[in-house]
Amino acid sequence: MKNIVIDAHNISKVYNPETIPVYAVNNIHLHLQEGEFTALVGPSGSGKTTLLNLIGGLDKPDHGNIYINGTDITKLSARKLIEFRLHNIGFVFQSFNLIPVLTAKENAEFILLLQGVKRAERDKRVLQLFTEIGLVEKMKVRPAQLSGGQQQRVAVARALASKPRFILADEPTANLDSVAALHLLDLMEALNQEEQVTFLFSTHDPRVINRARRVITLVDGSIASDSAVVSTSAPHEHP
Repeated sequence: MKNIVIDAHNISKVYNPETIPVYAVNNIHLHLQEGEFTALVGPSGSGKTTLLNLIGGLDKPDHGNIYINGTDITKLSARKLIEFRLHNIGFVFQSFNLIPVLTAKENAEFILLLQGVKRAERDKRVLQLFTEIGLVEKMKVRPAQLSGGQQQRVAVARALASKPRFILADEPTANLDSVAALHLLDLMEALNQEEQVTFLFSTHDPRVINRARRVITLVDGSIASDSAVVSTSAPHEHP
């Protein structure tokens, strides 16, 4: 039996609780096993990004508990939570969030620097990642000199550098053209299938939804549907 990576119980996030309460996330139960490739879908304002932020420890729920690999992150102090995220969770943001004054390599190894990983091991891991994402020749280039698709691949490399067991991706293809988006999805799908990295996406993109093996639909902060997807599509081909 596979390990439970994410186990969220009765989590809610409420705004304006003293006046007219607005539930961004309303009493959600969610369990993800190791190796899942799951898309969170729903209209704007349905709670997708809020739910990702809660699961990733970037925000705290007003009610409920969130267990990541067995640790209740809602009980951690601010310092312990930062340390936990550093070693357990990878993030891929819609806007890339690369540091403009650093090279692509320096951006990708930034988490490893924070973890105190020695230079030789950092160099080895980052070279391996840039080989996987096909950007070895761009390692010394700064983000402004990269295309959107290349920047997002560097962001994925940064998320993977510390070898997290799961990755949260908030609209990862939103700023990419079709070719770049499909190549990025190929990369993440390969990591999921070959290394059992668990992915949870927030997305409106049918290209992402079509690749997902589980689709969770949010409406007004609640789970409206949660279904496994059986793929019958042929191998992916790109223009």
